[in-house]
Amino acid sequence: MKALIALAKAAIGFVWLILIINIFSPFPGVAAMALYIMAGFLFMMHGLQMLIFIGAFGDKINMSKWEMWSILIFGVFALLDIRRKHMM
Repeated sequence: MKALIALAKAAIGFVWLILIINIFSPFPGVAAMALYIMAGFLFMMHGLQMLIFIGAFGDKINMSKWEMWSILIFGVFALLDIRRKHMM
């Protein structure tokens, strides 16, 4: 399970890298617009996940600042990793 979470985090990190590259050096044609929309959607969804998780469990689980912000970057895969660390 730990290896799969690491692999998923690497994949999401690659997606974020492509989205950030598109901001500074837009891809040609309509691809740039599609990637802008995807970046906004991904940021909003992961941000919502982070706010919901911290609101629901922030006082019950001691998380580091990195763990809180990793939810914004990696989404559900960070949540699975946090659950695995804090449930043991």
